[in-house]
Amino acid sequence: MSDDKINTTEEKIHGIVDQAKGHIKDAAGGLTGDLGLQAEGKVDQLAGIAREEFADLYEETESLVEKGVSFVRDKPLLSLGIASVVGTFIGWLLMPRRKG
Repeated sequence: MSDDKINTTEEKIHGIVDQAKGHIKDAAGGLTGDLGLQAEGKVDQLAGIAREEFADLYEETESLVEKGVSFVRDKPLLSLGIASVVGTFIGWLLMPRRKG
């Protein structure tokens, strides 16, 4: 489709590598008593976990968007009706009420 999509497999691999580097730094910092290296290792571990979670979330979101696009293509009139009802409801909720 477009060039702005991320490669989720590559992101997951980078996340695993970041976690492994973090474990090594954390262990090395613990052995040498270097609290800075230990903290850096913890940060790398958390960054790796976050990167993996982001890739998972991206995959889930991408599939939901694809389902939505397919629904709109397959049933354009129903989609328009749903959007109209939702828009009207939101407008009704946000409109200021007149007093008495």
